[in-house]
Amino acid sequence: MSGVPRRKRRPTGLNHPVYRRAMGRIARAHVWAYRRTGGRVGGRWRHGSALLHPVPVLLLDHVGRRSGTAYTTPLLYLRDDPRLVVVASQGGMDRDPQWYRNLRAAPDTTVQVGAEVRRVRARTATAEEAAALWPRLDAVYADFVNYRRWTDREIPVVVLEPRAG
Repeated sequence: MSGVPRRKRRPTGLNHPVYRRAMGRIARAHVWAYRRTGGRVGGRWRHGSALLHPVPVLLLDHVGRRSGTAYTTPLLYLRDDPRLVVVASQGGMDRDPQWYRNLRAAPDTTVQVGAEVRRVRARTATAEEAAALWPRLDAVYADFVNYRRWTDREIPVVVLEPRAG
């Protein structure tokens, strides 16, 4: 479990349907503001451990693996030039987020970082890569430590590599 001892479960309020619906609406509003301002609004996450140390946010485009519907998800990221790194934590839930399952089915996609749209190919980091990236990810957003404590699953670290085009 990435060297983090499991101490407690995810707070039950975070699993409440009202909370989940609210977060979905907040994410849609986040995407709308980010796209319209080139990331000037919504380009930094200021919640939880990031309240005093905002974390950069990108917009990840992905296609539903069954529905074919286009989605955009705002995600915290780590710059690992020329790559970008995101975490499929879903706030420490016991299942992988939808966007991660969609990327596994269709890894060629785009991300928006600020006003720039980039073509990327997503892949799950190897165990060795993830072990090397976790200290840097935790330094960017300390709540990742709690998320790993709250779940029995191995939270995937996703590397977004540039692709030509």
